[in-house]
Amino acid sequence: MNARRIIAASPLTADDFAPFGDVLDFSGAPDRIINQGLCGRWHDLAQMDFGPGGRAGISLFDAEPRRLPLTLEMVERHPAGSQAFLPMTEHPFLVIVAPDVEGHPGRPQAYLAASGQGVNYHRGVWHGVLTALHAPGRFAVIDRIGPGTNLEEAWFDTPWRVET
Repeated sequence: MNARRIIAASPLTADDFAPFGDVLDFSGAPDRIINQGLCGRWHDLAQMDFGPGGRAGISLFDAEPRRLPLTLEMVERHPAGSQAFLPMTEHPFLVIVAPDVEGHPGRPQAYLAASGQGVNYHRGVWHGVLTALHAPGRFAVIDRIGPGTNLEEAWFDTPWRVET
């Protein structure tokens, strides 16, 4: 494979991921202490957006694990709302995003989410499909439920290879 088509996955950080969405984790001290002082609350961590006529829905996904290196053939985006992935296990997973370049995905970027991290993709952000790296690949997904088409796919003419 052409070296220019290789993407090295880096650790997921809030700063690096900010142009694409929000990292959901327990970084820093909690914003609030609740429940008689027995619970820390990290408050309002994601810019959830369900667009006109949409509402929040919670679904459960069980993804087949994949291995690295990974062949990346396509990305998708949701033009009508954001989409958050919260792992329901302690396993890390692969996060792939791409900037929008005149309505098409640009060069993809890959991140390895650490144990305990989730992500929220902002509305319209190109991203890879849910990529669990270990079984079980269980996630709670919070996204838009509502009328209209909320999925666009883009297939690369030449696939990318994602490595660690």
